[in-house]
Amino acid sequence: QMQLQESGPGLVKPSQTLSLTCTVSGDSITTRNYYWNWIRQPPGKGLEWMGAINYAGNTFYSPSLKSRTSISRDASKNQVTLQLNSVTPEDDAVYYCARAPGFGDGMDYWGEGTLVTVSS
Repeated sequence: QMQLQESGPGLVKPSQTLSLTCTVSGDSITTRNYYWNWIRQPPGKGLEWMGAINYAGNTFYSPSLKSRTSISRDASKNQVTLQLNSVTPEDDAVYYCARAPGFGDGMDYWGEGTLVTVSS
């Protein structure tokens, strides 16, 4: 059974780096054709796609966040990691990892999400 679980600190100070990990079970993150995405939802707002890493380790980023975002993976641990630099309170959101069958496809599996608050 496919499961995605986000983990990381719930509170980050302004200007610091937010780091979250998505641990995947039920399939390998190197399985051909799949994309592993990070998506966030600020309070009271819609979903925002942040970026993705695919089965081959290639990364893709939202143009609006590209300068501050890094997505990487540890295939030995079956984990995908998100780093967002120079955070501000505008980065308050629930952060989700999700799988897509291909780039631009709809997500077929989601983690439960983790709330991150940026505050001193």
